[in-house]
Amino acid sequence: MDYRIPLACVLIAGGAVGLAVPMFALEDGLASTTVEPSPTASPDAMLAALGDGQVRWNEEFTLQRQVDGHFYAEVSIDGVPSRMLVDTGASIVALTGEDASAAGIYWDDHAIAPVAQGASGPVFGVPVMLPRVSLGAFEATDVDAIVVPDGLAISLLGQSFLSTVDRVEIADDRMILGQ
Repeated sequence: MDYRIPLACVLIAGGAVGLAVPMFALEDGLASTTVEPSPTASPDAMLAALGDGQVRWNEEFTLQRQVDGHFYAEVSIDGVPSRMLVDTGASIVALTGEDASAAGIYWDDHAIAPVAQGASGPVFGVPVMLPRVSLGAFEATDVDAIVVPDGLAISLLGQSFLSTVDRVEIADDRMILGQ
């Protein structure tokens, strides 16, 4: 099956929200540098709780652009690793059926319904709530997501997670996430 059409549908559906939510902020006088985590810093010292499952980073996390032009991240879904495409235009985290199953997320096939509208028609999936999503030292809880059982080649890390990060900036071939 050609995965480009369902992927495009999810991207287009998230585009409206992606345009409405300012994700790229350049602060005057702020250099785009990466701060490496201190190996001696405690997790409590690095994170400050914001409530509603959101936390603030006290440091930055940097992803390198890959040869295909995209940014990928090793994300943990309730402790289970998953490689995801970081998609600032997707309104929600979208999991492949395989990644959802690996993370212990199961769904009733009768619950599959249109969850987004793309250029070529509806995208079918199941809305779910992810108990815990982690990227590096950052963790968010109760993250809205959809499971797309068929037609999605790679899971997407969308706005339902990225909006918990104060700053997402692209500089050269780097995506910098942080406070």
